[in-house]
Amino acid sequence: MPRSFQTLTLADAKAMIAAAEAKATSLGIAYNIAVVDAGGRLLAFVRQDGALIGSIDLSIHKALTARIFDKTTAFLSGLAQPGSQLYGIQNSNEGAVVIFGGGMPVIHEGQIIGAVGTSAGTVEQDIAVAEAALTALA
Repeated sequence: MPRSFQTLTLADAKAMIAAAEAKATSLGIAYNIAVVDAGGRLLAFVRQDGALIGSIDLSIHKALTARIFDKTTAFLSGLAQPGSQLYGIQNSNEGAVVIFGGGMPVIHEGQIIGAVGTSAGTVEQDIAVAEAALTALA
């Protein structure tokens, strides 16, 4: 029997990126912002003028991490500390797992339909930019 699932669309991703860019601008920081679909594949990405080159992969991998584990990267960070139950998780998935804040799953009607990842500022700023992206779908 065929099954269907919900996923973010390109229009969703563009709206999320616009909201995240507005937040980044308000912070005065050039950001890298990535949105992945329900399968964890890159749907949209933007690197604002002047955004850190080193943050490109971080933003994409934060989005991927949030999707493949269906948790925020900030939450996973706490579980990945020495002595914690997920210590070493950042070494899984061929090194694509990023475990500091800025990656968040997108939940619609109780189902995860994608994720967003942001990188360029402090962890708190990355979380704020990612949260702004989520508000675009509210």
